[in-house]
Amino acid sequence: MDKMKVTYEAMLSLTAEMVLDDALRKYRTEQIYQEIDKALATGDRISFRLLTDELKSMN
Repeated sequence: MDKMKVTYEAMLSLTAEMVLDDALRKYRTEQIYQEIDKALATGDRISFRLLTDELKSMN
């Protein structure tokens, strides 16, 4: 019974970590898109290039 509890807790922990990672990735992606929009609006090519590279590396 104890082994089953440990296994369950480990799986629960991994699931929580996956959910958190996914939420953080989505949040950062939204931030990057907003910053890309800003860079386009201001004509900041360097920031645009850096941000699009970061976005590509996340996938």
